[in-house]
Amino acid sequence: MTVAASLNRLCLCALLFVAATAGAEIAPVRPAPGADGAQRVDIVGGSYYFRPAHVVVKAGQPVELSVRLEGMAGVPHRFVLEGPDGQRLADLTLGEQAQQIRFTPTATGRYLYYCPNRLLFFRDHRQRGMAGQLDVEE
Repeated sequence: MTVAASLNRLCLCALLFVAATAGAEIAPVRPAPGADGAQRVDIVGGSYYFRPAHVVVKAGQPVELSVRLEGMAGVPHRFVLEGPDGQRLADLTLGEQAQQIRFTPTATGRYLYYCPNRLLFFRDHRQRGMAGQLDVEE
């Protein structure tokens, strides 16, 4: 097989993979409460993403988020968490050292997290995909 044929085959496989996974939803993370009742989730930020990007927790139980940055040395990122009413619950500068956010959600709804940073004349990091949601259910 020639190099060109190998590249064509590789490109076709990549396109098929992208087509097969396009629009596929990734199941949300649903943390089980620990011995102390806290629902713990590790959130990692990177090259314009947060992983996991969707978390579902129970109202009335403590939530502990451990947030940190991987890679992207030199590119500043933040972690902003907003309640369903738009009120900021956290605004942290991210680094490789994990930081904890602990709160007990009383209101059900969608809590958004994102990085609001941006470089002049470019879209902000949230618009580039560095965002997620924390859904609080009964």
